[in-house]
Amino acid sequence: MSKFSVSDKAFDRLNFLFVLLVTLIIIYPLIFVISASISDPHAVNTGKMWLWPVDVTLEGFRRVFQNDAIWTGYKNTIIYTAVGVAIHLFVLLPASYALSRKELMGKRVWLWFILFTMLFNGGLIPTYLVVRNLQMLDTIWAMVIPGVIGAWSILVARTFFQQTIPDQLVEAAKIDGASDIYLFIKVVLPLSMPIIAVMALFHGVALWNQYFNALIYLRSEDKFPLQLILRQILILNEVSADSASSAAGSAQSFADQIKTASLVKYAVIIVSALPLLIVYPFLQRFFVKGVLIGSVKE
Repeated sequence: MSKFSVSDKAFDRLNFLFVLLVTLIIIYPLIFVISASISDPHAVNTGKMWLWPVDVTLEGFRRVFQNDAIWTGYKNTIIYTAVGVAIHLFVLLPASYALSRKELMGKRVWLWFILFTMLFNGGLIPTYLVVRNLQMLDTIWAMVIPGVIGAWSILVARTFFQQTIPDQLVEAAKIDGASDIYLFIKVVLPLSMPIIAVMALFHGVALWNQYFNALIYLRSEDKFPLQLILRQILILNEVSADSASSAAGSAQSFADQIKTASLVKYAVIIVSALPLLIVYPFLQRFFVKGVLIGSVKE
């Protein structure tokens, strides 16, 4: 007797076709952007290049990386992301763990205040005034302190601790003489790598892609993050093939400028997304486990 019925086999085939279709829809834009960034712009604009590269050229990447501001933006973004994630985890993990313990006094009051922030926000102008009054304008702190932690992150991490750290383990450690700080550092954190990786990835991606805060709070170009530099390149088309010849007054034809703008556009997308694409596979195994456990309802 067949282990699977006809309807089961039909469902498996339909499910496979559906997953395959969704995968192609997700992968095709990525392949297209990569191919377009190294293809002749004329082939891209005329539709000759629709999947694989045509008339390969690295002119777009050469023009992007010749801009010194790109390297400055990379350095600033890496600093903002690393510092921001460190502060985020430093605040998030102790707060979430404390809220997961039954012995915390006023637990419901604290949770109410946290949930309140999910419904109401002060808005852009009050936030700007706070940042200005704290003298954080045009500093790294304007990029990493506002939004350093959110109610959603606290609730997910709190649920993870409740599901993963049993009360018996905490009680056994305290019987052995462990203090709350020692217990948190030596027992809780080593068991919490999945949620640490997930929260670090979520917040790190947000910081890496952040440009609005930089647009509002930063004035010095040497402090601009990568996304703001790339925005300037795309909008103002400030990428120059040869700064020396540009200073001497050389100019491209209109058609060449259009081709260059097309190449630069796709190259900029790859430049901004590549670091995240490299990091994600190393965190994927933690990512799935952390999200599933942290999203379980009490």
